[in-house]
Amino acid sequence: MLSGSVYALLAGFLGAAASCSAKLSLGASYLTELCDRGVRRWAVPESRTLTLQIDPTACEWLHIPLRLLCGVLLFICNAVMWTFFAKALRHSSSSAQATVTMTASNFISSAFLGYVIFGESHALLWWVGIFITLLGLFILHGSSPPDHQLDVKKDE
Repeated sequence: MLSGSVYALLAGFLGAAASCSAKLSLGASYLTELCDRGVRRWAVPESRTLTLQIDPTACEWLHIPLRLLCGVLLFICNAVMWTFFAKALRHSSSSAQATVTMTASNFISSAFLGYVIFGESHALLWWVGIFITLLGLFILHGSSPPDHQLDVKKDE
């Protein structure tokens, strides 16, 4: 069995993956540009004996099934994310711990996926906010409920 923190980390990553899927499915230019780059990479000059000719007009229609695939991936990632978040709530010592862990994981995963897939970069203020969020996460993980509160609940 995984701990609540691992479930929350996975839920945060899946939330970021769902967001990227939504951005890819709703923004046709990303997938068309990706297809164009792929066609240029795989297209081989005709002078070679073994040529792989890819029709450059394929990107005009190929983005439609890719957008649909990203839309399906959006719903799958969201469903699995909520499942993992529910497990994180069940296995964590507090709901705040699971929520903060998932949020921090989502922010960091969004930054990573945004950089890798879309070439995005973030300002210094954004990274300061992430640092403060992570600091709160570490404080939350380091604290434990006081023992006297647990004893009172047992006596009732």
